[in-house]
Amino acid sequence: MEKEELYGRLHTWPRNRPVVEGARVLSVLEGARCRRCGGRRRAALPKGESYCLDCLALGRVSTLDVLLTIEEPNDFVPGSKLRWKGRLTGRQEALSKRLIENAQASQNQLLWAVTGAGKTEMLFPLIDWALTSGQRVALLSPRVDVVLELAPRLQAAFEVFTQVLYGAQEEHYKYSQLVIGTVHQMLRFYQAFDLMIIDEVDAFPYRNNRMLERALHQALKKEGRFLYLTATPSRKMLSMANRGELVLHQLLGRFHGGKLPELTIHYDPRWRKRMTLSLKKSLELWYFEKKPFFIFVPAVDDLALLEKQVRQLAIGRGTTVHATDSERISKVADMRAGKYDYLITTTILERGVTLPNLQAVIMGGDDPTFTKEALIQMAGQVGRAKDSPLGEVLLFASGPARSIRQAQREIRELNRKAEENV
Repeated sequence: MEKEELYGRLHTWPRNRPVVEGARVLSVLEGARCRRCGGRRRAALPKGESYCLDCLALGRVSTLDVLLTIEEPNDFVPGSKLRWKGRLTGRQEALSKRLIENAQASQNQLLWAVTGAGKTEMLFPLIDWALTSGQRVALLSPRVDVVLELAPRLQAAFEVFTQVLYGAQEEHYKYSQLVIGTVHQMLRFYQAFDLMIIDEVDAFPYRNNRMLERALHQALKKEGRFLYLTATPSRKMLSMANRGELVLHQLLGRFHGGKLPELTIHYDPRWRKRMTLSLKKSLELWYFEKKPFFIFVPAVDDLALLEKQVRQLAIGRGTTVHATDSERISKVADMRAGKYDYLITTTILERGVTLPNLQAVIMGGDDPTFTKEALIQMAGQVGRAKDSPLGEVLLFASGPARSIRQAQREIRELNRKAEENV
């Protein structure tokens, strides 16, 4: 093993094996807790040994092991790595400068930006400032789909090796100044990053997950700082901003000036039994106009029902996708490549997939699965591209629901505030 593979890492190592030169050895337990994840659930092994159950998905860490780490040396070549030649809007540029100023002042920040605001490009100057300063940067998300959306954009924007980390990857880990990955991957790091940017911070499974929150704080240097990004901030995040624990920034207009699509509501208590004529006509029109579409359903059991209904229309090629689908990553990649005309999906694709001309249907919009935040995120998938800023979001529900009313009200309020700030 190369020493640099241990820089800022927590690497599982057999306790009876010679230690890598220069490595610090940490016990796998802190009291009764796993040092890697903070969990308490353990499974027994022979001779009184045990292993952690809470982070088993990342590989077993047992009392037969130790954890190795080498203090992060920031062993990077100084200088700007930005090769992106695009231009920010006036509002984006002003906000981008404030992000840098607050980072320089070692302040944690929250950026509340509506879906389609162009926040990724707005981060480029901040990331370049950090890289130029010799800092190590992590851009993270709870969702692998978001990671796979961001990775090629960051790799194209910066002339620096970028390590991409997620559960199903096969690429061997290499030391890098810029890391893009899922939040779970931070369980493998220890005081490594100077700047940590968490996109979609309100998304499952990060939201209200103490283990993942602990992992991020453990992976951040003591003098490091956070930047949280979201289109639907939680009450907890807004309370932290009100208490002065986070500097709050707002960007409530889309970069191309278009509005966040409003929900077009249809009440249909029998949506699981058959497809309405109005929905059939919309899907057929979208297919004729070569507009891809998502159909969101509240449960995995609903996927096959909707797939059967859509296939009866004979309108191109599509498939279903959900969180535990083993082909999820390849299906989304095929959708991006134009091999599918539509995807029927659970809320797993409510964020993180940008497609030109995308349209959306939400079936069973009154189901408790679809929170206000989820409905806003699904609507935000539509009309994100500059060349296609318009689109439809059709919502079919058995009846009225508080979440639907709240989503409608917030979308209208966001659009109103965006117009006022033009």
